[in-house]
Amino acid sequence: MQIEHLGFAPDYVDYQHAWDVQREVHARVVAGEQPDTTLLLEHAAVYTAGKRTEPHERPFDGTPVIDVDRGGKITWHGPGQLVGYPIVRLPDPVDVVGHVRRLEQLMIDVCADLGLGDATRVEGRSGVWLAADGARPERKLGQIGIRVSQDVTMHGFALNCDCDLSWAQAIVPCGIPDAGVTTLSQELGRDVTVVEVLPFVEKRLPDVIA
Repeated sequence: MQIEHLGFAPDYVDYQHAWDVQREVHARVVAGEQPDTTLLLEHAAVYTAGKRTEPHERPFDGTPVIDVDRGGKITWHGPGQLVGYPIVRLPDPVDVVGHVRRLEQLMIDVCADLGLGDATRVEGRSGVWLAADGARPERKLGQIGIRVSQDVTMHGFALNCDCDLSWAQAIVPCGIPDAGVTTLSQELGRDVTVVEVLPFVEKRLPDVIA
C-alpha cells in the first residue's frame, strides 16, 4: 500500500483538486503503472452529494454542493476531519460490500486504538457509529462513500476528529434524519486532532487490501 499526503491544516485541500488527483491515480492503478495507493488529506470545507441524494436533503440555506460520482448521499468534508481515498484493485469476483466493511473496520479499529472502544456498525447504515445512550440518539462518527470502476476503487472514508459539527444543521447528514453526528474529540472528552489520528490510520491501511 502506497500512502500519499495531499495536504493538512493549514494547507487544506480543495475538493475538486483532490478529485482530479484521484482520477489520475485511479487511471495509473487500472493500467498497472502504480501500486494500490491511499490519498490522505484534510479538505477545505465543502458539501458533496452522492448519487442517491434527495432534493430535501441538500442545504436549506442554498450553500453550494459538489455532485460526485460516489455512492451514498450528502455529506460534509472540512477542517478537523481526516479523509482517506484508498484507490485499490479489488480481487475477482469483485465484492464491493466487502470493501465497505473493511473501511468500516479500519475506522472501528482506529477508534479502539485511541481509547474509544464503543464505535460500531449499525445494521442497514454504512459507516461507523456510536449507539444511542438514552440522552443522545445514534451518532455517526465515520462516513463512507465509494465508487468502483474497472475493478479499482475510488473515494473512501472520512473520520471526524475535531471538526465543527455546525455543518450538520444545514443538511440531512447522509440522508439520515433520525440520528446525529459526533467527533472523536466529543466522545473522548479531549481534543483529538487529525495529526494525532493520522499514524493510527496509516498503520491500519494495509488491512483495506482484500
